[in-house]
Amino acid sequence: MSNPALDDAVARAFYVERFDDFLALEQGAAYQTSKAYKLDVARFVTYAKVKGAATPGDVGARTLREYIYYLKDLGLAPASIRRNVSAVRTYFKFLVGEGLVVRDPAERLETPKKWRTLPEVLGVDEVAKLLATPSLDEPLAFRDRAMLEVAYGAGLRVSEWISLSMRDVLLQDHLVRVFGKGSKERPVPIGRSAIAAIAIYLRELRPKLEKGEGKGILFLNSRGAPLSRMGAWKILRKYVDKAGILKPVSPHTLRHSFATHLLEGGADLRAVQEMLGHVDISTTQIYTHIDREYLRSVHKQFHPRA
Repeated sequence: MSNPALDDAVARAFYVERFDDFLALEQGAAYQTSKAYKLDVARFVTYAKVKGAATPGDVGARTLREYIYYLKDLGLAPASIRRNVSAVRTYFKFLVGEGLVVRDPAERLETPKKWRTLPEVLGVDEVAKLLATPSLDEPLAFRDRAMLEVAYGAGLRVSEWISLSMRDVLLQDHLVRVFGKGSKERPVPIGRSAIAAIAIYLRELRPKLEKGEGKGILFLNSRGAPLSRMGAWKILRKYVDKAGILKPVSPHTLRHSFATHLLEGGADLRAVQEMLGHVDISTTQIYTHIDREYLRSVHKQFHPRA
């Protein structure tokens, strides 16, 4: 008998009854597992149909990835999502084995345990507090403010912000030219706050730091040499502590916050991918998890029927 949750025609088109028989007879699956898999596959088939698939052969890897994000949006626990992934994989292995589809789009389907865990993300108010912390009684305040503004304002990796050269800062174009992984060049926009902070640093402080050892690099240490990763990390740590931010914050936290705040503001995922310098958009999609959590929290906080 076909799954009662599905229309008979849909169940036939997606071979649901044959899959149910396969679970019961050939797999010898335990009753509870078999029951759960049937429900999981019925849910998946309903989703695939809504997305325009008329048969399982119409389902591609992208639809499967989006389905897993959909399950996460439903609020399913990671263990439940893992079981759903296992059910879908078993379903497509059955289809391939029976010659009902020619390829298995679930081959590389990831489970939640493989999703990257993001570090803590700062709120917009926390970022504002951090960027306002360098005060004029700090001898290197102009450099520190410019450095933090660029790190957050352009979403750079720490290796990228400490290696920015003077010629890569195009203030009139509101851009910095960044050389990321594999020396791949990308232009990244910067806003008014970062432009102003860099301009003040270039005018008021960098000439005093430059002692012939700067190598054309934008951010220098107190001895006039290019800033190191550890030096940048210590500067950030100092201002995080001064700002009274209790979350764990690393240079990468500013990059994550940059991406998250853009998406929260409605930015296009492809544009964020370009700015971050990600080769694969699936790397950028990890930020949509945070974005969705944020949207859910806003809904829960402000909607009268939440």
